[in-house]
Amino acid sequence: MAQDVANVARRVNEAVEEGNNHLDLSNCKLISFPDGVFKVLRTVTENIQSITLANNELKALTNKFFATFVQLRELDLQGNVLTKLPDAVEVPVQKLSSMPALKTVNMRSNPLDGQPPSISSLSFELVIDQ
Repeated sequence: MAQDVANVARRVNEAVEEGNNHLDLSNCKLISFPDGVFKVLRTVTENIQSITLANNELKALTNKFFATFVQLRELDLQGNVLTKLPDAVEVPVQKLSSMPALKTVNMRSNPLDGQPPSISSLSFELVIDQ
């Protein structure tokens, strides 16, 4: 577990130090988006345009995530354990729609429950298994 935490810290620090516009936290065994990451990224959040959270164990993302990264263009959530869309608190489509720069959300390989939202009404591409 300590190695996983160190891996997340290293990737976040690289994004900050190098001024990257992409944050890759894939394959980090995350069960939630770490609160500490918000603090480390606070000076560069407006630069982050793409976040990869693929192949973790995420069940949900908080409102804080959506409020912090409003400038996102791409969000990759494939291979997590998000359980419901769109009515669940896990991934609120309304919150995603309020992110004007968002272009793509990848939700493949999540055990989603229920009907997908009307794709044509979204302002971004939502990629899900059907």
